Amino acid sequence: MKYNRLGRTELFLSAMGLGGWSFGGGLDWGKTDEKDVLNTVSAALDAGINWMDTAPIYGESEALIGRAVKGRRQQVLLASKCGLVKNGSWTDHDLAPQALIRQLETSLSRLQTDYLDLYQIHYLDPKTPLETVLETLTKLQSQGKIRYIGVCNFTADDLRQACGRTSVASVQNEYSLLHPQKGEAVFPACRELGVGFIGYGTLCGGILSGKYKKEPNFRRADARNYFYKCYRGPAFEEACKTVLRVKNVAQELGVPPGAVAAAWALTTGAASVLVGARTPEQVHQNALGADLALSAQQLLYLEGKTCTCLMK
Repeated sequence: MKYNRLGRTELFLSAMGLGGWSFGGGLDWGKTDEKDVLNTVSAALDAGINWMDTAPIYGESEALIGRAVKGRRQQVLLASKCGLVKNGSWTDHDLAPQALIRQLETSLSRLQTDYLDLYQIHYLDPKTPLETVLETLTKLQSQGKIRYIGVCNFTADDLRQACGRTSVASVQNEYSLLHPQKGEAVFPACRELGVGFIGYGTLCGGILSGKYKKEPNFRRADARNYFYKCYRGPAFEEACKTVLRVKNVAQELGVPPGAVAAAWALTTGAASVLVGARTPEQVHQNALGADLALSAQQLLYLEGKTCTCLMK
């Protein structure tokens, strides 16, 4: 497993992190079995994955991860987020100072820890100025409850504004072969400001693992129905062309397709990528992408810029 320094911080993240959204259960991902989560987290740590990302909006995810890493806290860097709050069947944006403090305390309790290695603004709150949010986070950082401050789903302008107010360790945006735009848009600012880039959605909910042979029929509330724009109609047909290229490179290298999709993101700009897993087997398959070397020809082929993936 490779480890990369996150921006200018003292954190060295495994090239692949374990994403905790799918652990949350509920309508987004369906029923979660605690034993499966415990086994999956254990497999991730044993494979050299040293960090995990979650959020209070992810249902039971924080509590399950907290139980899974109990006794192994020194082996894992824990990252969570703030800003999204459940309000009945709705999700509200709330980064007001007192709300943010409550969210952090709840996350610490659920994760059974007294500090987070990385605490991230999940999404901007239109009701609360970014300056106010960063002031609150900086105070919490001075209290030792947060080691580093990160942001998610930020534009380059948002990132520059944040870095003008405080030290920002990382930006976490969607980044995959199917949806590279939000990552590519912030790369220049990351280089300029010394901010680490973390990619999420690297497998687009599993489609880049090659598991779907035809358009899937998910429940209406399933996250893959509303979050990833590649499972329906023409978008699915277009995605299948990329999936085929991923499979061809995977066959050439003798690895699972998901490992190739993750390796592409790591090769093209991400310090680390978050990949979800529901079983130890998925962890082991995905982790292969952390050490996978892709040739320039293979990268061009994966992006549809050449018609062959064979190494020359």
